[in-house]
Amino acid sequence: MPKTLIIENKIKKFNKKIKVSGDKSLSIRWVLLASQAIGKSKGYNLLMSEDVLAAIDSIKKLGIKVKIQKNYCEIVGNGINGFKYKKNLTINAKNSGTLGRLILGLLIKSPKKIKIIGDKSLSKRDFSRVTIPLGKFGVKFSYKIKNKLPLTILGTQSAEGIKYLENRGSAQCKSSIMLAALNASGTTSIKAKKSRNHSELLFKYLKIPIKIRKAKRFDFIDIKKPKKINAFNYQIPGDISSSAFFMVLTTLADDSKLLIKNININPSRVGVITILKKMGAEITLKNQKNYRGEKISDILIKSSKKLKAINCPVELNSSAIDEFLVIFLIAAKAKGISYFKDLSELNQKESPRLIWGSKILNMMGIKTDLTKNSIKIYGQPNLEIKKPITIKNYLKDHRIFMMSAIAALTLGGKWKIHDKDSINTSFPSFLKIVKNINHSSP
Repeated sequence: MPKTLIIENKIKKFNKKIKVSGDKSLSIRWVLLASQAIGKSKGYNLLMSEDVLAAIDSIKKLGIKVKIQKNYCEIVGNGINGFKYKKNLTINAKNSGTLGRLILGLLIKSPKKIKIIGDKSLSKRDFSRVTIPLGKFGVKFSYKIKNKLPLTILGTQSAEGIKYLENRGSAQCKSSIMLAALNASGTTSIKAKKSRNHSELLFKYLKIPIKIRKAKRFDFIDIKKPKKINAFNYQIPGDISSSAFFMVLTTLADDSKLLIKNININPSRVGVITILKKMGAEITLKNQKNYRGEKISDILIKSSKKLKAINCPVELNSSAIDEFLVIFLIAAKAKGISYFKDLSELNQKESPRLIWGSKILNMMGIKTDLTKNSIKIYGQPNLEIKKPITIKNYLKDHRIFMMSAIAALTLGGKWKIHDKDSINTSFPSFLKIVKNINHSSP
């Protein structure tokens, strides 16, 4: 199979219904929490991407039995801290920051050293945001290069609850501390800047003793060590981050309409919908329901001819952090100058995404003003790309690949996008869905 995707023609007009893969954040959290439950848990519509398979492989190495069936994944947990493993264990988090950071929280009582490694991209990312708070429990870490993978963790048998201020708005950091609290006596208290709250909702559903007090910018979270976690079945809803690419595809396509079925519209994740609607996108939520604390909905999108620039409110950043690259494509076609600020967190992702977003827009002929934490995008409502564009050396960041594909399908030009296999980390069926949409509607 060729490793390069070539797109020379814009997408035809369409009217389709699609389903996207299961939510990645929830898939990984289900795997890790099912490993701490007692007995058989089943996960349905689990995202079978490299990141989630790496999570499954990790718990198997820690002595947990897993069966992958056609319609579900079964995990047989041994209870909290029920891992059994030999000396000199190495866990490979591959490309997944969620897995690499969260699993450390589950390992705070590991009596033997465990080495955590990752791929080239993950090995460039900062792990101090979790090793500093986990160190407060008494955990010891050693590195080759400070605060980077590979790292070695050695747990403590006397972990007590800590108090911690999480002021980056990192759900990974918050969740790692929350998982550590399962093994710590007393109460763990986190003052956490607003970020996605899947872990809190799962803790509540699993009856783990958790209290949450919400303030304007922070959540105050208290967790006590539970006696046990009962096995649980879970139906993973569709991923809003995966859906975002198709929201933008439809918004920018000519005379088209798309219904995306059964998507997680957790309020801590819907920044992309709020931002796109402010910019003139036609998006409607249909058939809303609640599942285990998560909000689920179908999403209807129609093409939009009148897009306007946005001065994006910073309070929407954390709820759209994974979607900014495709939001930038809307800004490229919007009337006026869009301004996105306080986005340094984007450069802490699989690649320096803020820099890459600007670079790709410049290749398309869009002027940008870039700083280390902000971008101004000078929109061109009549943008039509006529030239060839090649995207490569982007650290195989799946979102850069998909942003480039959506730009090619809606804005024209001849695009050559390298490392097609990058999508396997988060959304292996992306190109299959694109192909399905691009076959003219009945």
